[in-house]
Parts: sequence; structure tokens; C-alpha cells
Amino acid sequence: MTTVPVALRPMTYFWALYRRTWKADIGTTIITPLLYLASIGAGLGSLVGHGRPLPSLGGQDYLSFIAPALLATTAMQVAIARATYEVWSGCNVWSGAYRSMQASPINVTQIVTGHMAWVAVRLVIASAAYLVFSAAFGAVHSPEAVGALLVGPLVGLAFALPISAYSVTARIDAPFSLIFRLVMMPLFLFSGTFFPITQLPVALRWVAYALPLWHGVDLSRHLYAGNLGLLTGLGNAAYLVAWSAAGLLVARRTYSRRLAR
Repeated sequence: MTTVPVALRPMTYFWALYRRTWKADIGTTIITPLLYLASIGAGLGSLVGHGRPLPSLGGQDYLSFIAPALLATTAMQVAIARATYEVWSGCNVWSGAYRSMQASPINVTQIVTGHMAWVAVRLVIASAAYLVFSAAFGAVHSPEAVGALLVGPLVGLAFALPISAYSVTARIDAPFSLIFRLVMMPLFLFSGTFFPITQLPVALRWVAYALPLWHGVDLSRHLYAGNLGLLTGLGNAAYLVAWSAAGLLVARRTYSRRLAR
């Protein structure tokens, strides 16, 4: 029998859980993004410039403009959902999964990295499904779009790690609704997903640049179009990795404090 490395054992728990709950997950990871793509990308997109490429959209039609952005926003939504209630329940009586892991040879760092590694796997699955849908709608214009399979995890972990660092400290789940309303939704609307970010006031534009989602949207858009420059790609990817690294450092501390009690 193959022995699973200790660092990967948290992933086996979440995989076993996912095998029982994957049907409930289809809505957020597949159906909702598909509806956005069909209704706003293809439906509304046929009215924007009569479906023709527009200079204001970088020479793209609206469907091609919005499709790669929705891949990044889907990754953000999936990651935030996993990093809030799933992390919070791991510390309380609903699940107590973290406490059970802690009673085994698994240490706190392995709990954090194992759970977030599983989140990354989920993000790859969601990104792959969405990439297939975008190709079916004719929004993929380059083989480079396969690189978007990495954009999903990069964007998702840039949100999941900092938010999980907070979620593990929460005593009740009420603050999570504020994260969805005051963090996720504004970013979804104002990070260049539905219109060029240059249309925002300068102050709001720099706020969007400072947060992770825009960098994922920009990276995904260049990959779909096949015009990603080396410096642009490295810059956006490095910024997302920096958010993840900072989140991991904070998460290791907050997890250690919470699980030590």
C-alpha cells in the first residue's frame, strides 16, 4: 500500500469530503460562470458594438474581452468560499477537522499548506472547466490560453491565504457576509471584468491595481489573446505570488495561535 506523505494528508481528507459534496459545488464552479458567459458575454456582447471588435476593448469583441476576466473572478469566488466557512468549520464543532489533524503527526504548517494545496487543486478544476466553456463560445484565440490553468490558482491563493488567516480566528461566521459583500462583490465589478479599468476615476483605478484580481484579469486576458509579454506576465504573476506568500506567513501565525488553545 502506498503511504501518503504527512504533508499531503490534509489533502486526502478534503478529497474524501469533496467526493461526497461535489454536486453542491457545481453551482459556484461551473453553472454560475457559464451563465455569466452566456448571458453577459454572448448575449449582451452581441449588442456591444454589434458583436464587432472595438478599439476601446483593445481590438476585441465584448465576448473575447469578458471571457478571460470571468475565469479570474471565478477563481476568486471559489477561493473566498473555501477560505471562509471551510476554514472556520475546521476549528469548531461543525467539523473539527483541524483539531483531528493536529492530534496526528501533522503539524500546523502542514495543515495550512495541505488545505491550501487542496484549494489550488479545486481552482485548477474550475479553471479547466471554464476554459473549455470559453473555447466552446469562441472566446479563446491562442494556444497560450492553456496558461490560464495557472492563473486560476495564482488568483485564488492570493485571496484564499490572507482570508484564511483571518477566518481561522473568527468565533462566529457573521463577518464572512461582509467579506462577500464588501470585498468580493466590489472587486468583481470594478477590477476590469466588465469594462476597461481606464474608465474608472484615477483614485479607484490605483485601488484596483493594488489588489490581486486586476492582475489575474490582465494576465488571463493576454493569455486568451496570445499577446502576453514576458515582463507583463512575470510582473502580474509575481504580484499574485507576493500576496500568497504574505498570506501564508500570516496564516501560519494565526493558525498556530488558534490551534494552540
